[in-house]
Amino acid sequence: MLDNLLAVIREENLSEQLYHSLVGLEIEEQRIDQHGRLSRRPHPSQLGSRTFHPYFQTDFTESQLEVITDPNPNIGGTLDQLDTLQTVAYRSLEGDDRIWPLSMPPVVDDTDLQFIADHFDRPAIRPYREYLVKKYGLQHGCLTGVHVNYSLPDPVIHRLYSHYTTEFSSLVAFKNALYFRVAQNFVRYQWLLTYLFGASPIAEKGFFETVPAELQEPVRSIRNSPYGFVNFPQEQVTYASLTAHLTQLQDRIDEGTYFSAHEFYGPVRLKGRANARDFLTGGIQYLELRDFDNTPFTPNGVSRHAMYFLKIFMLYLLTQPEPENLAETLTAARTKNQTVALENPLTATQYQLEGEQIFHEMREMAQSLQTHIEQWDIIDDLEEVLTHPELTPAAKLLAHVEDGSLMKFGQAVARKWYHDRINTPALLPQLQQLSDHAQRFVMTALQAGIRFYQVRDENGADLLMFTFDGITQVLEDRDTRVPDADARLRQLFPDLPALPAPLHYEN
Repeated sequence: MLDNLLAVIREENLSEQLYHSLVGLEIEEQRIDQHGRLSRRPHPSQLGSRTFHPYFQTDFTESQLEVITDPNPNIGGTLDQLDTLQTVAYRSLEGDDRIWPLSMPPVVDDTDLQFIADHFDRPAIRPYREYLVKKYGLQHGCLTGVHVNYSLPDPVIHRLYSHYTTEFSSLVAFKNALYFRVAQNFVRYQWLLTYLFGASPIAEKGFFETVPAELQEPVRSIRNSPYGFVNFPQEQVTYASLTAHLTQLQDRIDEGTYFSAHEFYGPVRLKGRANARDFLTGGIQYLELRDFDNTPFTPNGVSRHAMYFLKIFMLYLLTQPEPENLAETLTAARTKNQTVALENPLTATQYQLEGEQIFHEMREMAQSLQTHIEQWDIIDDLEEVLTHPELTPAAKLLAHVEDGSLMKFGQAVARKWYHDRINTPALLPQLQQLSDHAQRFVMTALQAGIRFYQVRDENGADLLMFTFDGITQVLEDRDTRVPDADARLRQLFPDLPALPAPLHYEN
């Protein structure tokens, strides 16, 4: 199935459009206090209600902040919006809160864990949270990471489908085959991403009751190891075929093994439908890729190199044929990823030769599709990391370990990131071409949960587009010169809920 896909992409001249597939980011990060412990402050009151907020959410703990971008065909656009949202988040922090830069949480003790257990302000998902605490423990839910949402352009899917109408009964079936081919190959080659971008080499005190023998020395990625954010070995879901994947996932839910589809922690989730049964008829809308650790080496928590590499890597995954003995290959791939996650960060991976072959094939694909020079550059850059393990994030973190801990490093990075954000001359640096009052207006809208897009009119002038609950308002910079941005936004969007009353926790 899907034979000769690379040739079809080349024939239809679709590589440029595929390279601009949509990418959105979900960055999970923990708030910490001045002592480097998980914050005991509530979710920042200025960030609106989590019942509907498109950009700022929390998950397992109240101290966890989730920053969510819109999908964008350009990595630069995605990262620029992420930078703006991160700046809004930092400017909304209360008291001495800062952002912890690592996937593994800071030191926790029994009082921290008890506080986490006792404080949770999202009643609608409290039963699910209590279930997770009982099944996986509190520490498991304190891990954070980066999720990447990836979708192929619909016009490209339609043009490709015209070459495969005899092979697939419908456009939906073809679309599902494309997406699931990418998902399967992502599982096959997940180990390479874990090697290149793993950044959770050690756990702080309190995360494990007893540190596993395999973690007595630093590794590449605890989060991607069998001791990280994964389902129990006996509760995995197969990627052998789309039907088998969906059937097993639904069976896990129906039999009570999983509380819901949200409990599936596989490397790729199929997204866009309410439940597993709907994908075969309605189609996959996008993929959620869940492999990435937070990186402390860029202030937005995600590597720009990783995102640019991912664009060309996803095209490689799309065009890779299905191997013989697929089920066995996928089972071996899961083991391979866990093996790489537990390797010494300073040593070459035992799969380096296989990695070199992948990079060779990526170059051949890039040459066949006549891709841009920057795509060749990113392949070259990451291949150098493959052959020089000291360049990996996990290895670079080892230089900052003191007495088996990254606490001092994490706190220093958190302080620097906060200082750099708060002390910029512009309120929102990525929007500094706007006036000061327009930046303030945009920030107030983002805090309240109003979607914001910057567009241009036919003369190239900046227009500010705000959307909430199906209503869109387009303003010019001069329209934002108002004494009270919040009051003006509530005139424009009368149904916008009031900001929640500030909460106060008793420590």
